[in-house]
Amino acid sequence: MNKTNPLVPKRMFFTKGVGYHKNKLQSFELALRDADIEICNLVTVSSIFPPDCKIISRAQGIKLLSPGQITFVVMAREATCEPNRLVSAAIGLATPKDSNQYGYLSEHHGFGETMKKSADFAEDLAATMLASTLGIELDPEVAWDERKKEYKVDQKNNFVSRSICQSAEGHKVGLWTTVLAAAVLIME
Repeated sequence: MNKTNPLVPKRMFFTKGVGYHKNKLQSFELALRDADIEICNLVTVSSIFPPDCKIISRAQGIKLLSPGQITFVVMAREATCEPNRLVSAAIGLATPKDSNQYGYLSEHHGFGETMKKSADFAEDLAATMLASTLGIELDPEVAWDERKKEYKVDQKNNFVSRSICQSAEGHKVGLWTTVLAAAVLIME
């Protein structure tokens, strides 16, 4: 691996937000503000969590952002203008215990799912992708909570997983409601 590649993120933080507005785009902007990443030019990327990348707090990460900065994110987002319709957006992360190996990030968004259901689904996606690269079989027919418990009991704990999720009910008078969850990748 090329440890001097400036495009390999060194740090990452999670964030989430929700926004309400009569215009869909402005609802998204307000969700970005709620997530504290509205000042950046966001570029969405796919699912690889870099080797030796350090997870930092949202507060630490936001201090590293500058207005106009090109910022890579793995982002999930969903929107509705239907009153009371439940929307959610989640990011899952699975990282090997060996920090020299890469991990996986996943994004999930949906309607009618609780925060826990969306978060578990995103975490399950990331864990399943990583497990397959590590040669570990996770039974897709078993619920994530059960597979996670079984995995830990079997002492095969070669990776750890987690997730972040934002959910909201559509605004009661039909304003656009946008939710987002993001893993923000920091290059420096």
